[in-house]
Amino acid sequence: MSIRLRLTVWYSVLLAFTLFLFGISIYTFVDYNLYDDIKKRVKSEFDRMSLEPTLDWFNGIDFDVNESDVARLMNQDLYIQTINFRNQKTIKSTKLDRLGLKLPLPLKPNQIRQGYRKVEVQGLEFLVYENAIVLRNGSTIGALQVAAFTGHEARFTNELRSILVTASMVTLVLAFSLGLFLAQKSLRPIGNIIRATNRIQKGADLSVRIPREGPPEDEIGQLTDTINSMLGRMETFYNELDDAYLAQRRFVSDASHELRTPLTTIRGNVDLLEKMWINEAASPETLPLSEREREQMSLEALRDIADESRRMSRLINDMLSLARADAGYNMDKSLTELKPLVEEVVRRAQFLPRKAGWELGDISALDDTVVYGNKDYLQQMLFIFIENAFKYTDEGCVRLDAIRQDEQIGLKVKDTGMGMNEQEVPHIFERFYRADVSRGVTSGTGLGLSIAKWIIDEHHGSVEVVTKPGKGTTFIVWLPLASVDEEPSLPV
Repeated sequence: MSIRLRLTVWYSVLLAFTLFLFGISIYTFVDYNLYDDIKKRVKSEFDRMSLEPTLDWFNGIDFDVNESDVARLMNQDLYIQTINFRNQKTIKSTKLDRLGLKLPLPLKPNQIRQGYRKVEVQGLEFLVYENAIVLRNGSTIGALQVAAFTGHEARFTNELRSILVTASMVTLVLAFSLGLFLAQKSLRPIGNIIRATNRIQKGADLSVRIPREGPPEDEIGQLTDTINSMLGRMETFYNELDDAYLAQRRFVSDASHELRTPLTTIRGNVDLLEKMWINEAASPETLPLSEREREQMSLEALRDIADESRRMSRLINDMLSLARADAGYNMDKSLTELKPLVEEVVRRAQFLPRKAGWELGDISALDDTVVYGNKDYLQQMLFIFIENAFKYTDEGCVRLDAIRQDEQIGLKVKDTGMGMNEQEVPHIFERFYRADVSRGVTSGTGLGLSIAKWIIDEHHGSVEVVTKPGKGTTFIVWLPLASVDEEPSLPV
């Protein structure tokens, strides 16, 4: 059974119960008020009656009804009837005789039904008040009945009962039909929600949203907003997952390519050494080389193997750093003075392989500056930017400066190298990404800037890039300053 039908049935049952109670209340109220006046009139006249006892030598004590009481009752449209239990003699109003009606009388004292009751005789209804006739000694010698014709009242109450039953049934049918229509109209937005979610499920299009219907503050509107919000979050998560999956595939592909190149070089040089030394020892005529030539080629092969081994080591270390970043690795941080850290990086940077000059600019802004971070990772980040600048600068110089703005310190690494196009800037921090102008010209894996960006993010910093083809590139790393008096809490 659908929700719409269940709601309608519950509503109809509740309405039927309410109509039943309402009908019973109306009928009882009308019936009571109609018959209450008649009961009072009958009881009043009954109390005013007087019986005249007589002595019958054959039948004992007898009684008779006063003619004035009979006349008064006739004027009140009331009927009287008595019975004597000793001789079974009955007295009744002349109206009953003329109509040929006889109200049921008790034949014995124990058959007396004292009080009011409704009696139907030949299709006519009477309200009868019955009581015993008792002598002074306490013996019951007969029964007295005073009755009123209540046919009109009975007909009225019957018609009222029929009207209430018919009206209740009609109202119930109309209410059921109208309730079913209103339930269908009220639950129509839920049907729209079901159809929309089915379209989303079948079409796998998470950008579809459910249209709003009705007032925004009702429950269905809130349900629609909740589902749309859930779909929005699902779309975001799905897109992020899809991007992560694509990045993972690209990462695996690029890593395989980067690892395959040094491995190929190492394998080729190992084969060469094997041919020169092992095979020649077995058959000297296969490689007619002099001792000097063999030594020179062996040294070159060993240098290639060493270079590629170091390259693979750097690549694996970089990949390990990125794997830590993906796993949510938390750095150990503490209050760190920036100036000694930067001076140590400047001293060690002059020994890096380079073609351009190395200049230390104005770093006075670093005086008495403290950041909350990891010293080793901050040094690694600076070395990445400096080494990257040396790599892409064939002439000119690379310069390091420090600037301060509000509660942030900026470390600026500027070079006069080949530069980049503006379209490439948003991608330079992606893994294994290398600008087209540098591919095949400079060595590298394309992981350095990705690691630097991760370190900056872990320190809640930011980075700016200013570049132009042929004019060089400037990186500005902004780090939030910390107070030396109070160590900040770890970010949540």
